[in-house]
Amino acid sequence: MQTFILHLQDATQYERVENVASFVAEDDSGSFGLLAGHEKMMTSLVFGLARYRVQEQAWQYLALPGALVYFLNNELYLSTRRFLRDDNYDRISTALRQQLQTEEQALQSIRTSLHQMEEAMLKRLWELSRSGKKML
Repeated sequence: MQTFILHLQDATQYERVENVASFVAEDDSGSFGLLAGHEKMMTSLVFGLARYRVQEQAWQYLALPGALVYFLNNELYLSTRRFLRDDNYDRISTALRQQLQTEEQALQSIRTSLHQMEEAMLKRLWELSRSGKKML
């Protein structure tokens, strides 16, 4: 069985996985799989789960907030902000849901803060225009 090398890298960690038999993930065009000997390719993965198998072992699941993958010379490079890896689908799915909820809460907080800043700026501009002061 032909295999390839998988390089997993995020902002804080790097893992090299040897003897990978297959890799399955999803990009904007849908799900796809890679086997050893695949042509050179590059794509951007969507938020979600990817998986890979080392020869006859169980699938390993990766929870990703999106990633860039590049396959060249029988080596797959996966670069992302952060990844979680587990061989248990239920555990990794739960972790992914929690990560998504945390990111959504953070985004909502940012949106609220931006909205408050916008309102404060508009109020200040209105006050300046009413007082007759020139704005720079």
